Amino acid sequence: MHTTIISAATLQAHLADPAWVVLDVRHELSDPQAGRAAYSAGHLPGAFFLHLDEDLSGPKNGSNGRHPLPDRASFAARLAGLGVNQASQVVIYDAQGSMMAARLWWMLRWIGHQAAAVLDGGMPAWLAAGGEIKSALPPARNAGDLIAGESLVGSIDAAGVMSNLAAQDKLVIDARAPDRFRGENETLDAVGGHIPGACNRFFRDNLQADGRFKPAAELRADFTALLGARPASRIIAQCGSGVTACHNLLALEISGLPGAILYPGSWSEWSSDPARPVATGN
Repeated sequence: MHTTIISAATLQAHLADPAWVVLDVRHELSDPQAGRAAYSAGHLPGAFFLHLDEDLSGPKNGSNGRHPLPDRASFAARLAGLGVNQASQVVIYDAQGSMMAARLWWMLRWIGHQAAAVLDGGMPAWLAAGGEIKSALPPARNAGDLIAGESLVGSIDAAGVMSNLAAQDKLVIDARAPDRFRGENETLDAVGGHIPGACNRFFRDNLQADGRFKPAAELRADFTALLGARPASRIIAQCGSGVTACHNLLALEISGLPGAILYPGSWSEWSSDPARPVATGN
């Protein structure tokens, strides 16, 4: 069972295994149709496409963030419709430094499916390894038996994060770029800044120059420097809309520091209510 990341070479060796399901979640926040167009132009053999806005997010109401989580049962049914079974090994990839893939990895764990792994380095790593690309749609699979079970991960809502401002029991780690964390160059959300007391760990700092994750020991050292004496179970991971925060959660899992929880609404939800406090700068 692969539960964090997987190499292109390992995936190539198992690509024909019917117990394995490959999912393509390429996406561009600035162009929501770019991922689907990229999939149509060429994807891993047998891979099915899922859209961040349409499949990995639920309905927005103006105050629940840009990518609220969908209904758990409906999400599991969507995956089952692609042939995902309770025993399936799911492999997810994108071409955006695994930021979208990490979201789906976390969501699979959220519905209780542990055998989910991100293709380390995504599409660029696949191509660099000589992996084959197909443009034709894969044949449909028989419906799988996946259902939403007991969650393997934890989450927290805005009220819980607000309570933590006073209790300071958990450390909030913000995965956005440093300038957005400081409240500068904000282009996605109406208000710039960050949750008071949060620290910044840009998700791309989890990666090497080639787009693959840093070695586990290096990631562990990075996060330990942020955590100090705190256990990982006292981390709240957040970002702009609950996507790249999952990248930090995956990096923590790779490094052997499990137990952190996600604030799915993240900054886009937090900043939608003017009554919630906002900090700027470092």
